[in-house]
Amino acid sequence: MKNLKIKSIFIVIALIFSCSDDFVNVDSPDANSESFFNTEEDYQMALTGAYDGLQYTYVNVMLGEIASDNTLCGGESATDVIGFQEIDDMIHTPNNANLRDIWNWMYGAVNRANFILEFQDNIDFPNKNNVIGQARFLRAYYNFELVKWFGDIPFLVDKRIEFGDQFVIERSPKSEVYALIEQDLMFAAANLPYTQSQVGRVTKGAAQALLGKAYLYQDKFTEAATVLEDLINNGPYDLVTETRNVQGLTILPIFENDNENNIESVFEVQYIDTEGAGFECLQCSEGNVAVGFNGIRNYSGPEFESGFSFNVPVQEVVDAFEAGDLRLDTAILNIDTWATDTGASFGTGYEHTGYFNRKYISRQGDLNTGDANLTNPNNYRSIRFADVLLMAAEALNRGSISDTRAQGYLNRVRTRAMLPNVTTTGSNLTNDIYQERRVELVGEGHRFFDLVRTGRAATEIDGFTAGKHEVFPIPQIEIQLAGDRWAQNPGY
Repeated sequence: MKNLKIKSIFIVIALIFSCSDDFVNVDSPDANSESFFNTEEDYQMALTGAYDGLQYTYVNVMLGEIASDNTLCGGESATDVIGFQEIDDMIHTPNNANLRDIWNWMYGAVNRANFILEFQDNIDFPNKNNVIGQARFLRAYYNFELVKWFGDIPFLVDKRIEFGDQFVIERSPKSEVYALIEQDLMFAAANLPYTQSQVGRVTKGAAQALLGKAYLYQDKFTEAATVLEDLINNGPYDLVTETRNVQGLTILPIFENDNENNIESVFEVQYIDTEGAGFECLQCSEGNVAVGFNGIRNYSGPEFESGFSFNVPVQEVVDAFEAGDLRLDTAILNIDTWATDTGASFGTGYEHTGYFNRKYISRQGDLNTGDANLTNPNNYRSIRFADVLLMAAEALNRGSISDTRAQGYLNRVRTRAMLPNVTTTGSNLTNDIYQERRVELVGEGHRFFDLVRTGRAATEIDGFTAGKHEVFPIPQIEIQLAGDRWAQNPGY
């Protein structure tokens, strides 16, 4: 049972946050320190609203794969969700509607966290540092998404960006954004426990892991190694090693719905299958929309449900797995082999490769209500312990700190996959770690950003232009709403 239900407290949240198609969310004039934040319950209600933004990140995850060399866009045709298709082909422009969704949704989520922090000094209560720590983690999470996607961004500290502010706020260098992210996560790590009273809430481990990741994205290898090794040595996490037999396939059950929030999960985005949304408001869904989009087109057979055949893995990433790697069948479904073995039938969509992202496609029995394509309850495993081990290995190796410890963390992941230990050092070990990240984390939205931050994107991604595609364009309408004061990212 998921204990943290990011559901609606419709009346309160409607008063606090009103949606707008313009620049950012505009708050109700009643949402101020005098009418709200007078009890701990008020802070908890606002915190629920801040958590809600996590559910919108399904599109960030999908596009982190589609933009990479792991998958093709797929779908029904070359014009099915044209914004996804453009990003896949690296021909996206400032008018891409899906990039504007990421901008709008992440800024709306930052505003919700900042609303709490703007009035954090209104009252005191025993649990206050825990609440503020969660809010600061969430702000860091959303700002990290924004800086990954767009580079330099406009931001305020402990204050909402309201309509009109875009005329005076400048785009800040990403170094300043990262500095705030670091401060937020250090506060969260210092004030949150490893285990919260409700499953799904932010923990000390989640803050440490995201802090280590933020350091790694800035090539701060010593700082990354320090915080990640502290988490590895003192946190309550481990790798899931049990296996299951599913129709003759041996899989690691990390991504099954009955194994959510497991010992390997450092942070998960919680989804449920109620309150179904329509295509006119995908942001409204309480379910993981990406799961239905990734699903098998016109499927009939055991285990799975039909979907829209987006985000289809390519042969190259399948071939990247070593012989005997337990993770291949866990991560990628070979639909032709599956159909032969089970008698299932399926249709083929645009750019059909014969493979599907098994981590995030609909399973039978997942739903009690709603549309399987829009309200799937499969949680997104945002930060897994395997990722933490590989980040620590990379920091130790690339920072010339300890190849021996780096090998140890890398080999913990490989041993779980039933693969032999790696004994390389130096740049060869670096490449082994990069390779391991690809096969361990395929389908989870990290690949594009891993390639960009390590300078490999131009050689690995078709159509990628160095000096341009490292970041995505600021939506043109946002520049216009700011009075054309913000310069567009280079090349767009």
